[in-house]
Amino acid sequence: MAIVVQRRNYSITGPENQRAQAKGLVAAEWYTSPIPRPKLKELMKRKNGPAIRDTLIWFGGLLVLGYLAYLSWGTWWAVPAFLAYGILYATPGDSRWHECGHGTAFKTPWMNEVIYQIASFMVLRSATPWRWSHARHHTDTIIVGRDPEIVAERPPVWKILLMQIFDLYGGPIEIKRFLLHTFGRLESQEKEYIPESQHHKTFWEARVYMLIILSVIGLCIYTASILPALYVVLPSFYGFIVVLAFGMTQHLGLYEDVLDHRLNTRTIYMNPIFRFLYWNMNYHTEHHMFPMVPYHALARLHEEMKSDCPTARPSLAAALKEVIVALRKQKDDPAYVVVKPLPTTALPYMHGVEHNLNIRSDMG
Repeated sequence: MAIVVQRRNYSITGPENQRAQAKGLVAAEWYTSPIPRPKLKELMKRKNGPAIRDTLIWFGGLLVLGYLAYLSWGTWWAVPAFLAYGILYATPGDSRWHECGHGTAFKTPWMNEVIYQIASFMVLRSATPWRWSHARHHTDTIIVGRDPEIVAERPPVWKILLMQIFDLYGGPIEIKRFLLHTFGRLESQEKEYIPESQHHKTFWEARVYMLIILSVIGLCIYTASILPALYVVLPSFYGFIVVLAFGMTQHLGLYEDVLDHRLNTRTIYMNPIFRFLYWNMNYHTEHHMFPMVPYHALARLHEEMKSDCPTARPSLAAALKEVIVALRKQKDDPAYVVVKPLPTTALPYMHGVEHNLNIRSDMG
């Protein structure tokens, strides 16, 4: 007899929303590692210097790779050249969108806002809706029925994950939202987390985005070439693979419906290039526990927290392997999770108000 796997409703407008509220999991008090207040205050200091330096390197790199890709146009060298350009376009676009959305990358607020708006378009995310979506993600991290940014359901839909290698699932959804917003409408789930006072801004941002997209299409038609779109808009798709790899390792395979980021979020050691592209978001447990600590201080925060957290995954490859194994097991057993033992110096895991003791886990 075939095993029938019960699938939960991950919609934030569905019945799981009410269940999460009934369990006391909504806007709840989360576990935080004990960091001395003076040390935390020091780590939370914002600076313009690191973000200005990294932004100049990023845009300078795009100019260089863009020029090399142009020189290679018409040859097979254009494939790796544009792939490199696309990865440098989309991956930092995602991490810069994220950090500037928190308002912590730069000390000067308008600098955060300018890069946030630019990066939002580069990764095809409506700036204002995603600002509020991400705020909900941090308030109710991986709480089913509340968090609109859960990457994959349980059991996973592999077709969607494979489509996301080129953002062919999420990208069209975002463009559809641009169109909806352009005509002054919101999706029903967006009404759950976007304040009414922000609706007007949402609509005008979408109109600007659509104007840029239509201009790029018009330029392609005028020049009888796809080249303009390979520099703007399409890199969000063909350069998405590293964004997906980073995103999959943040929470997948870990616990849902808990109040301890050590249980539902991974920290991974990465090489300097990946850390630049990701803007230190590999220290993801640290970021979720203390989201007001700027990206440039996360490595120091990690040192302060490591005695209270499970051992960081040794590499991106190791983390991806862990995720894929967990997703394969969740196909038949959605309750399966990966949980790592804590060091003897750590305080116990805080599973939350209600916890299923029958959850299968990997204690390796």
